[in-house]
Amino acid sequence: MGAVSGADWEQRVADAWASIDRLPEAEFLARIEQLAAELPADSAVGRFERAAAFDSTGDPDRAVPLYQEALDRGLTGERRRQAVIQLASSLRNLGRPGESVELLSAELDAGSDQLDDAVRAFLSLALVDVGREREA
Repeated sequence: MGAVSGADWEQRVADAWASIDRLPEAEFLARIEQLAAELPADSAVGRFERAAAFDSTGDPDRAVPLYQEALDRGLTGERRRQAVIQLASSLRNLGRPGESVELLSAELDAGSDQLDDAVRAFLSLALVDVGREREA
């Protein structure tokens, strides 16, 4: 993270996310982009934050490839699980619920944490979309 401390950067990201409802969309996206640009060019975290920003501003088409890149580059911890959930949700919103079911089904087998309920909730929505209501 260069000259800034990890804790400082994380706080600035948290502050940016806390401002999402107060800022114009373009300004919010610019803040996240600026923060992501402070990380190494191949940063999985930077890609995740950019993806989440696009997703949160209604642009899943731009979010999906960034989520996929973040995961491919080894995103870890809670952000990894958030990325899987958010990617699956975006895929569902783009009319690709089958891919969403695959991702979330695999995620249920990947371990357990405080995001289990979110995994199950989004999986249920995707299962309904693919006609598997009884499994939801």
